[in-house]
Order: sequence, then structure tokens, then C-alpha cells
Amino acid sequence: MSITEINFDGLIGPSHNYAGLSLGNLASARNAGAVSQPRAAALQGLEKMRGNVALGLKQGLFLPQWRPDGDWLARLGTDVSGAEPHIRAAAMSASSMWAANAATVSPAADTRDGRAHMTVANLVTMPHRSHEWPQTLAQLRLAFSDTRSFAVHDPVPPPFGDEGAANHMRLAERHDVPGVEVFVYGQSGGPFPARQHVEASKAVARLHGLDPARSLFVQQSEEAIAAGAFHNDVVAVANERVLFTHEQAFADKDAFYTALRDALPCVEIVEVPASAVSLADAIRSYLFNAQLVTLPDGVMALVLPTEAKDTPAVWTWLHQMIAGNGPIRRIIPVDVRQSMANGGGPACLRLRVVADPATIDPRFLLDERKLDEIARIVATYWPEEIAPDDLGDTRLIARIEQSWLTLVDHLQLSGDLLP
Repeated sequence: MSITEINFDGLIGPSHNYAGLSLGNLASARNAGAVSQPRAAALQGLEKMRGNVALGLKQGLFLPQWRPDGDWLARLGTDVSGAEPHIRAAAMSASSMWAANAATVSPAADTRDGRAHMTVANLVTMPHRSHEWPQTLAQLRLAFSDTRSFAVHDPVPPPFGDEGAANHMRLAERHDVPGVEVFVYGQSGGPFPARQHVEASKAVARLHGLDPARSLFVQQSEEAIAAGAFHNDVVAVANERVLFTHEQAFADKDAFYTALRDALPCVEIVEVPASAVSLADAIRSYLFNAQLVTLPDGVMALVLPTEAKDTPAVWTWLHQMIAGNGPIRRIIPVDVRQSMANGGGPACLRLRVVADPATIDPRFLLDERKLDEIARIVATYWPEEIAPDDLGDTRLIARIEQSWLTLVDHLQLSGDLLP
């Protein structure tokens, strides 16, 4: 078997819009009511995936979800034409593009039965995301249908909010050896909700059959949530033996660092001090909402949004970091501005899966040819712009539905994923 890390990115869907539905997400609130560009957004995401392929990384894809979600509207006693504007916007949301919230993943090396385990996130805290999990689960069960290699679990039941891998980190000497899994939960975030419930995190750890001695449950700091770090991956990211984090990410960082070093002595903690980069600058630039990856030559790189270049304190600190002898040696800016305007950076757009690619449904894996084909479909079918008042337009809805059907048919998934 060839065990490696595969990044599954969510393709930005044709209904991508700025409705400002996500309380606590400062970028989403700041851009509420703006005109979105679904075609440009999806092409930006595809270019990020193409860049990863060019770096020699394995790349996968999750499809956009069928929108509007008529089943959800029907359970609310309405439909897209009769729904109130905020309910219609929730039914049209393209937020499944942020695949970091799709599920929590534990590689086979960490689990009791030697299979990779995945628990689809319930996302119950936010109405516009709470109806994503059935379609997400359908894709997970298709992509990872080899039951000898994977176990895919139903969501943790409400009221325990689970936001998936955005609040989960795994550290190990290498991807293919047993590691330490870190579950980050919130308790309070001042004016904003803490989205990850500790009971949800504990349930996922039990479902995955993890070793309690190598499972850490760590509280996110209230000040980070209040500052706009609605998920842990806005203030911390991990890869193999490296934890890259802001000084103010955790409620009790000293206890966490001690427990982590006890469980994984080889760990390297790269902490960005608040005196160099404030929480506000870290969140504005999404410095930590980056893909921290190990390249084929063993070099560790940070794939981060171009907004980092626009924040002087962040860009200065990054160059000081790579000039030193630390474990992160390259910084690779990418343009995902359409996603960033709704509060999702490079790390939000992907779910990390450590597995043998040969055990995964090949329809969900990407190469240059498939990326070219998907880009052509996006350029032809995705709407160019969507204004908030457009969401009830029957012509726009018909175009969104046709875009989805064209893509799914091209990928030969229509027989499995038709709504």
C-alpha cells in the first residue's frame, strides 16, 4: 500500500453568494449584500488545486451540493418561491465548498480496527449549514466505499455541534505512522457562538476507536472566538510533527503544549507571538488558515492566501520565519479572494485524508486533464455574478441546477448523486 495525504477540495458551487449568514465570521458579515462571482470563485479554487498537483501533492475533489435544497425547504413547509429571504438564502448556500467542515478524519494508523474513520459533521450551529450533511455523507460513502479501508459514520446527534476537521488537528512523525489527534472545542466566544462542542469531539474520538492516551481535548480561547476565529483552523494548523499556531489560540496553551510534547516528543511548535502579529491581523489575513503540507522532497510549505501579503506585520513575520532554521521552509501565496470574502481560506477549502489512493473511488481524484475538463464546464455554465436579490430568480435557479447536472454527468456520478 502507498499511504499518503490527499487534500480533497470542495469545488465552489454555482450558487456562491454573499448573504452574510455566518454569525461570528467577520468576512462573511463584512461582505453581506455584495455581488458574488461564482465562475471566478470556482476557477480560483481549481487553480489552487492545480497548484497542489504541480507541487506533486495528491489532490481530490468534493462536488458542490444541489441547490436550492428543496427537501430542506419542504421540511420547513415552504419552497424556494414562497420562502422568506433569509430562509431562501440558507437553502441556496454554497458553503459546502469549505470541505474542512465536511467531516473529521482519523487515519488507519490511529484507529483500533486499522481502518480510516470519518464522521460527517452535523454543522447544527448555523441553519444554512445544518442541512449539508446528508449530501456530504452521500459523497463520502461513494468516495470511500471500500469498507476494508474506510468506516464512514453518521453525524453526532444534536444538540452537540460538530464542525468537522476545522477543529481537529493530527500530529505524527510521518503521515503513515500512529499520531496524536487534537480535538479543539469552544465554550464561550463573547458575542459569537462557540461552534464545536466538547461532547461532539469526544463522541468522534470514541466512534473512531482512538487511543485515549493519544487523544487530546483542548479548549479554544474565548478571545480568539470573540476576535473572529470561529474555527480553530483560523488560528492554528498542524502537519506531521509541526504545530503552527498563534500565541492566543488556546485557553491554556502551556498545559496543551506540555501534553502534546509528552504524547509526541518529536513535535515542533512554531508559535507566532501576539506582539509580532495581532489576533486581528492573523484573522484578517488568514495566516493560519493555510495548507501546511510536506512536499515530495520533504520540504514543509505553507500554502496561504494572498491576503497575507497585504498585511505588513504578517508578511514581515513570515519572511523572518523562513529565513531562520525552523521546519517551515516555503511560503506559497494563492488567490482565493472570492472564498476569502465569505470567510474561507485555503485550509477551509480542503479536507485531509491519509490513505492509499488506490482504495478511493477514482471519480473523486484529480489530475491535470480532469482539472482542465472541470474548468471548461465552470467557464461555460457557472453564473458570472449573483446579487442578493437574484436568489429568487427562476432563471438563475434553472442555470444553477443545469450547471450542477452538467458537472455531475461529466464525472459519471449522476447515477449516484441525483437529488
